[in-house]
Amino acid sequence: MAERSTAAVDVADNSDETSLTAQADQSTADGVAKNRERDTDSDEVQESTRPEGAGTTSPPELHSGHKLARRYRLEECVTRLDGFSSWRAVDEKLRRAVGVHILPAEHSRARSVLAAARSSALLGDPRFVQVLDAVEENDVVYVVHEWLPDATELTTLLASGPLEPYDAYQMVSQVSSAMAAAHREGLAHLRLNPNAVLRASTGQWRIRGLAVNAALRGVSSDTPQRTDTEAIGALLYAALTQRWPYESDAYGLSGLPKDIGLIAPDQVRAGVHRGLSELSMRALVNDGATASRHESPCTTPEELVKAIGEMPRIRPPEPAFTAPPEYQRTTYQQGTYGRQTPRPGATQPVPTPPPPLQSRTGKALKWAVSALLIAALGLGSWQLADALMDQGGKNEDPGQTQTNDGNDKSPKKPISKPIAIKGAQDFDPLGNDGSENPDEIDRLYDNAPGTYWETSFYTSADFGRLKSGVGVILDLGKVQDVGKVTVSLKGETSVELRAASGVATQPQSLDGYTKVAQGSGTTVALKPDESLKSRYLLLWLTKLPLTDDGNYRGRVVDVKVTS
Repeated sequence: MAERSTAAVDVADNSDETSLTAQADQSTADGVAKNRERDTDSDEVQESTRPEGAGTTSPPELHSGHKLARRYRLEECVTRLDGFSSWRAVDEKLRRAVGVHILPAEHSRARSVLAAARSSALLGDPRFVQVLDAVEENDVVYVVHEWLPDATELTTLLASGPLEPYDAYQMVSQVSSAMAAAHREGLAHLRLNPNAVLRASTGQWRIRGLAVNAALRGVSSDTPQRTDTEAIGALLYAALTQRWPYESDAYGLSGLPKDIGLIAPDQVRAGVHRGLSELSMRALVNDGATASRHESPCTTPEELVKAIGEMPRIRPPEPAFTAPPEYQRTTYQQGTYGRQTPRPGATQPVPTPPPPLQSRTGKALKWAVSALLIAALGLGSWQLADALMDQGGKNEDPGQTQTNDGNDKSPKKPISKPIAIKGAQDFDPLGNDGSENPDEIDRLYDNAPGTYWETSFYTSADFGRLKSGVGVILDLGKVQDVGKVTVSLKGETSVELRAASGVATQPQSLDGYTKVAQGSGTTVALKPDESLKSRYLLLWLTKLPLTDDGNYRGRVVDVKVTS
């Protein structure tokens, strides 16, 4: 078996750190008071990864209530180890919780931490916990990052048992694709473990500590892609078996029995998905010895993404049907108030309705009601006939003449006609690159029900709070009367119709389009409240639906414009 980087294995070794880690708040969920984060994994550090003398610099003397840059107020220290400390803090300017890593400016790794934080911040991928600030001031270096109150570490999830196949499939898919994107930008994690992988309440998996956690520890690797790939394999192995794929215990998980080597997950636990079991072995064993000895090993996250794409897709489990409770009669029904409640299971007698009026008084009452109805009908008929006769007399008045010159015609409602769309263009003025899948834009109006244009994926329905929306500009060829725009979408989507009225050229900014209608659903009919003449229309998506892969995307199947 090929040697493994200690950064990827991250085996627990607390022999020299017990006194230090006792000061850290041991918790798991990022941002929850009772389950706080452990960005640095202080209780599971391999001593061999620490350079000699790295921990000789004492962390700055800070306390709760201390402010950095007159903005970040420190609330609680969650880690104090190896010359640096990590805090839960509050950004008083934006009124939100954040995480902060702090170390002295003269620390041997201060420069590398700053460089790693700034490189990670430039990536801007929402699948990673974002670095918000990286500053050196007053002899202190600090890195500010997101604090996710609704996220749970994989460590916590595995404490109650292994993941279901669908959840494990989503985890390895999203983590692999995120790390492949990071390596394309020259960034590696090197400390990818169950404490660094979080699942949000939306089902989205996110990774924290990209490049920064390794820089804080002074961890490096000659083969960073292989190191991160092996770490992803270990994550999948743990998710399938609730065991750490090495002999030593780590992250609250038991290691494998000694002297048996690395065995496939489906040999450790019954019922493990065979395809995921082989995938984890292809990522873990990089010398070609896989579970089936037929598939080639995966040595980079990109190869792992390709291997996942070749697997049959794992569908989410069907929701369990819960039978509705049996209908039970309440004790406050008519005629039952004050009566004794029958025993459970006893049949309650249904009261017999009273007989119809059969007495002499009842018959007299029925005749009286009938007579009143006949009188009312007669009076109404007489008044109607009198009104008609009066109207006829007025029409026959010789002093009046009726004229009809043929011009007194009620205006006819214009007939709605379809308007052809001459062209379309993706519109993303608030994004980083200004484009949103332009190669698929023609699918909007190709009249093919199986095709659609889709946006990029986001971590929430509001575009991961990165922007207010994206859209598509429709070119009608010339200024025309627009009566209605019908949009067919996949999933419940909120969309606005905006128009550039009275202009001959296409506006390039969002301010150049005025909102004239809005709606939400899978088929949305957008009708302007007033008459509209325009050549350029903007379909502006403001809220995205959740897709099967756990992300949020807007998908427009078809657009029809009528006058």
